[in-house]
Amino acid sequence: MQVKNFIAAAAVVALGFGAVSAQATTVKSSFQVQMTITSVCAVTSAPTPSLINLGTFAATTTALTTANGSTTFKVNCSNKTPFYVGLAPSNANTLGVGAMSGTGGNTDKVPYTLYQDAGFSTVWGNTATSSSAGNGESGTGAGMASANAVSFIAYVQATSSDYKPDIYTDTVTVNVNY
Repeated sequence: MQVKNFIAAAAVVALGFGAVSAQATTVKSSFQVQMTITSVCAVTSAPTPSLINLGTFAATTTALTTANGSTTFKVNCSNKTPFYVGLAPSNANTLGVGAMSGTGGNTDKVPYTLYQDAGFSTVWGNTATSSSAGNGESGTGAGMASANAVSFIAYVQATSSDYKPDIYTDTVTVNVNY
């Protein structure tokens, strides 16, 4: 019995020393965190006014000099994202020349031109791509917050009213390429 007690006591002592003499160890591993953010742009402020009223004119062959107007719109893009803005009349003309249509059976089309400047000298068309302004405008995004929006003004001019009396309208699409 003494031998059994001695072996048991020796085992307890040995295990005790083993536990005391064992060192704490840390095993390490790692992982990554990833997120992909893609570029985004939006026309965040619709053209104001949304209808550019060029005015009311008598049908005449005399060239018009005051049939013009403008609208302002804003674009937001992701921070540091270059973007290019084109304007597309409903006739799909890429050179900034649109055609307003009359109502009902009226087949007359009143031409107008879109411009980048109030002096009506730089046409605003729709040849912009994701890497070039073409005949449009350009900007660089500063973030999607409304305070970071980039403002643009589109100018419109019609030079003739020698058409059937009617109300003529057209829709212009703002294209933002990035």
